[in-house]
Amino acid sequence: MNENRSVFALDGVTGMLIATVLLLSILAYLTVSALSVQNANATNFYELKDEKSIQMFSTENAKHIVDVK
Repeated sequence: MNENRSVFALDGVTGMLIATVLLLSILAYLTVSALSVQNANATNFYELKDEKSIQMFSTENAKHIVDVK
């Protein structure tokens, strides 16, 4: 029988705490990076030029979008 059991082994409470802290830190990093990307794009205004000549299926439609900055 295995007599070398420990409550604080990596497969016990310590492992659970390490996994929880790791997952929460990943969640915090992804949340902060998503907020920074959203903040950067919320102030990125654009306008359409020559709206009448935009075709439904065309690869040239990207040329009508102009950044206002």
